[in-house]
Amino acid sequence: MVENKFKKIAKNVINEEIKSLQKLKSSIDKNFKEVIDLILNCKKGKVILSGVGKSGIIAKKISSTLSSVGTPSFFVDASSCSHGDLGQISSYDVVILLSNSGESAELKNIIQYTNRNKNITLVGIVSKKNSLLYRNSDIKILLPEVKEAGPGNIVPTSSTIMQLAIGDAIAISTMKQKKFGEKEFKKFHPSGSLGAKLKTVEDLMLKGKKIPFINENVNMQKALRIITKKNLGILVVQNNLKKTSGIITDGQIRRTNEKVGNLDNLKVKTVMTRNPISVNKDTLAAKALSLMNAKRITSLCVHKDTNKNRTIGVVHIHNLLENNIQ
Repeated sequence: MVENKFKKIAKNVINEEIKSLQKLKSSIDKNFKEVIDLILNCKKGKVILSGVGKSGIIAKKISSTLSSVGTPSFFVDASSCSHGDLGQISSYDVVILLSNSGESAELKNIIQYTNRNKNITLVGIVSKKNSLLYRNSDIKILLPEVKEAGPGNIVPTSSTIMQLAIGDAIAISTMKQKKFGEKEFKKFHPSGSLGAKLKTVEDLMLKGKKIPFINENVNMQKALRIITKKNLGILVVQNNLKKTSGIITDGQIRRTNEKVGNLDNLKVKTVMTRNPISVNKDTLAAKALSLMNAKRITSLCVHKDTNKNRTIGVVHIHNLLENNIQ
């Protein structure tokens, strides 16, 4: 019985918040585009988010999201602006101020400061049309008035969900307009599972002198010494023009030795596998691992652009697994 009671409460809260998001969706107007244009054209100044209480927490999250998708931004606590932090706001900045009521006492000083400086643009995201924040904002995002989830309509729930959603909409809009893609996103997320997911083979490949190159006309006696020294289990075979012509693996050497006996006098090109599998340097490491598993191989050659016969690196399955690629 108790379990069913809590399930019902959870569903009621979520339903109330869904209603608020539906109202928000219907309320999007031309002012939203003005905010996006303002952020995109903010070249001389900074994009600053601010708020008080729960709205401040949401503002901090929006600032973080913007920064992660190519719009440098930071959060200023509105309360602290009464004690010196107004100095962080300067000419040509865009200040986005979040508040449900738009009347919190802590907002007054930051609103007055931005209004006195004609080169600072104030964006108000607020639910009360007659509020201090709404009246004094240069660009106004009016959120619909909604019922908060829970008893008494007093706990910030539906209102904060709308603030969070409008912030995400702003961030994704600017991201798409800037054509901020996976490559750029990866730069700001180098660690953790997300960073691993976005790594390319170029990030993990062996290059330069670490690549086990060998000429195709060398005899297998020398090839055996090199493959043992490099300790990768493969050799990348090149012709006299330094173009990749094949690959030799230690398993391949063993199998050939069983068939013909002494390999010493054989040339590399008689033993190698021609046309080795090669991937572009921008290939996601996870995709490279999937290819290795599908082909049951442990290494891939790496090339740049469409030059498959010019090997610039080698990626080994151990490189991928050691970097938590899955």
